[in-house]
Amino acid sequence: MSEPSLYLFDGYNLLHAGAFEDPRELRDALASFVALKGARGVLVFDGHGADETHGPLEVRFAAHADTLLERLAAEHRGREHVVIVSSDAAIRETAGRETQKLSSRTFLGDLEQIVHREERMRQVRDQLDPETLAALERLRRGEP
Repeated sequence: MSEPSLYLFDGYNLLHAGAFEDPRELRDALASFVALKGARGVLVFDGHGADETHGPLEVRFAAHADTLLERLAAEHRGREHVVIVSSDAAIRETAGRETQKLSSRTFLGDLEQIVHREERMRQVRDQLDPETLAALERLRRGEP
């Protein structure tokens, strides 16, 4: 089976399954994950907010996140290898047989292994001074 090209993430489901401080921390971890995998991702939260793009990760808000996740899975599963990440059984069942499904806990376990492997490698950020790091972080977040 080919590597996934599109990950669909159930935002609050993942947020509450993990040890994330806030949605931004989850967003940053997922943006790094999909970039490392060479894939795209859509992180969907229930409620209202500004849709954003962070590299290969889109952050979307919807009145009913489950409905949007199901629709995105249906739209893309015929053309791409789609993975839906949610512990919500209803979403996982309606996503279709062509869609790979992962529970939030299973995905977070895999994510943790990737993060630990990444941390062992020497990082450019370890060689930068705090002022440069802060400037780069502002740029990454799209802040002036």
